[in-house]
Amino acid sequence: MDGTVAAIQMKINNVHQYKTDDDRYFRTASFYAAAFLFAKDVVLVNIEKTENTRSRFVFHDTPERELLLESFHFAKPNAEEVMVDARKFATAIRQLKEQLYQGRF
Repeated sequence: MDGTVAAIQMKINNVHQYKTDDDRYFRTASFYAAAFLFAKDVVLVNIEKTENTRSRFVFHDTPERELLLESFHFAKPNAEEVMVDARKFATAIRQLKEQLYQGRF
């Protein structure tokens, strides 16, 4: 298998996305995918604690969210659709970490 294809497959496997009976929400265990969505103004609804100190980030699901994640994983480097202001991305990471460690959800 080509190294690029393997890397992409690994990214997909790391997302751990799933939907429940309620299709209004999207969940991911990928911290950086969550930070990207958060920086792109997708609404974070909750952070679910799971076993072994892991968490899942719960977002309102929209057709835009699906396009954003597809771009996040598969867009070419420097593609406009994945560009995020560095300060906004750093702020998103900081806020998500605060919410994770303070149990604000």
